[in-house]
Amino acid sequence: MDPLAIDWAALKDQAESELQAASSLQGVEEARVRWLGRSGRIALALRDVGRLPAAERPAAGAQGNEVRAEVEALVSERLSRLEAEALHARLAAETIDITLPGQRPQVGHAHPLHQVWRDLVRIFGELGFAVADGPEVETDWLNFGALNIPEGHPTRDAQDSFYVADGQLLRTQTSPVQIRAMQALAPALPVRVVAPGRVYRRDTTDATHSAVFHQIEGLLVDRGIAMSHMKGVIAEFARRLYGPETKIRVRPSYFPFTEPSGEVDVTCVFCHGAGCRICKGTGWIEIMGCGMVHPVVLKNGGYDPEEVSGFAWGMGIDRVAQLRYGIDDLRHFLQNDLRFLEQF
Repeated sequence: MDPLAIDWAALKDQAESELQAASSLQGVEEARVRWLGRSGRIALALRDVGRLPAAERPAAGAQGNEVRAEVEALVSERLSRLEAEALHARLAAETIDITLPGQRPQVGHAHPLHQVWRDLVRIFGELGFAVADGPEVETDWLNFGALNIPEGHPTRDAQDSFYVADGQLLRTQTSPVQIRAMQALAPALPVRVVAPGRVYRRDTTDATHSAVFHQIEGLLVDRGIAMSHMKGVIAEFARRLYGPETKIRVRPSYFPFTEPSGEVDVTCVFCHGAGCRICKGTGWIEIMGCGMVHPVVLKNGGYDPEEVSGFAWGMGIDRVAQLRYGIDDLRHFLQNDLRFLEQF
């Protein structure tokens, strides 16, 4: 190329025209090599500057370098624009409609036994009773002896306990919590507690029995407590649990830790007292045992039976749940069958 014929403006215009015409990143790269490569047209023109007279070289070289820089800027700008267009097209093609509902994870809920558990605690809490707790592995003394159940008593055989090391056993009832509560509070009055929890007995696992089940027991100790107070509390509890029309009746019974003792029936929740298969035509369903706290139990709890009196009651949470939901088999509560649990 004749140095005198170099037209830098024309070279710039040609380079810009080719770059603008390139419609792909590959096309821009090819144009860059043609113009800015080691053998590109601008590189060759800059080499020809050396053939100019010495006095003209600086100005021609500066002009050539300026054109090269402008073409490099054009290449960079064109690449950036095409990359942005490619990204926009890709994003448009891969768009996800975020307005569509996702797949919700399965969310659990309280087991039906614990739903009833909470309701019982809430009702007795509204009646002024605090929740007390105790260990599930108990001493023989607290599980039996302190409750006026001596060695050889037939009740021990009926409960058929799970004994572990050092004379301890899995508690057969939540009654030991009552002793613990009295011992912790004595001689303060009143004592008003409920004790919900798991209990264990060597019992046949069938539709109505299980080796592990749930109880809630209550205790009230104060001066001047009579059976009328007990009946009032239980009657109000039954109305809040089963409805305002529910009635109770107390039949005489026997428990070593209460005297006198009774069994509490409520109006049948299925036939509302008319008589049905569930209540065997009587119109009543048994829900709990109760009675006035035995003087020996008060004494073992740290109170003087000559100064104070009290009443206690106990019932199976599992049985209350069966009556509430019309469940005919206790084993459903323990089988972790989602088809059953999802109904509650």
